[in-house]
Amino acid sequence: MSKREVHASVKDERLVEKRRDQMIKGAVHLFKQKGFHRTTTREIAKAAGFSIGTLYEYIRQKEDVLYLVCDTIYDQVRDRLEKNIDMKLGTIESLKLAIANYFRVVDEMQDEVLVMYQEAKSLSRDALPYVLQKEIEMVGMFEKVIAGCADKGEISLTATERQLLAHNIFVQGQMWGFRRWALQRNYTLEEYIEVQTKLILRGIQKSGNQPE
Repeated sequence: MSKREVHASVKDERLVEKRRDQMIKGAVHLFKQKGFHRTTTREIAKAAGFSIGTLYEYIRQKEDVLYLVCDTIYDQVRDRLEKNIDMKLGTIESLKLAIANYFRVVDEMQDEVLVMYQEAKSLSRDALPYVLQKEIEMVGMFEKVIAGCADKGEISLTATERQLLAHNIFVQGQMWGFRRWALQRNYTLEEYIEVQTKLILRGIQKSGNQPE
C-alpha cells in the first residue's frame, strides 16, 4: 500500500520537513485538547508559529495535518523499536527487552499515541488503510521476535497464537497511554512493565523455564 502524497507548493525539502514538524507538534497538542473536528487550521498555524497562509503552502486541507500526524507517529515508534529490538536472538530475554522498549516508547509518546487512536477514524478512505497497515507492520515486528523464540524452542505456540500474542503485547503497551491516569495509582512505568511482562509470558514458556 503506497504512501499518500501530501502536496506542498514549497520545493525546499528541508524547509518542508521543518515546517511540517512544527505543524505536527502544534496539532498534537490541539487535537488532544479539542479533537480534530473542533480544531481549526488557523489554530494549527498559530500553534506551529506561522500564518494561515504559510500553513497552506505545506498542506491543502486540514485532514492532511491529521494524516501527517499519524504517519509520523508510526514512523517514530517503528524506528525506535527497530533500533532496540534484535529479532534474530530468539530468546525470552530478547522478547522481554522488546516489550520493555515498546512500553517505554509509548510512555514517552503518550500524547501522540492517544491523538492517533482518538482521531484516526477521521482520516479519508484512501488514507486510513495506509495508516492501519503501518500498525499491522509494527505488530509484525513482535511476531518475528516471538517466532524466533519458538524456533529456538523457548516457547511452543501455533502461528495463530503467535499472531494473537503479538497483538496482545501491542495493546498492553497502548493501555499505558490510554489508562495511565488510573494505572499510575498502583504502578510506576517500570512496575507496569514487570507485571505485564510476567502476565504475557505466563503460560507460553515451557515447563522449567517460567518467569519468576
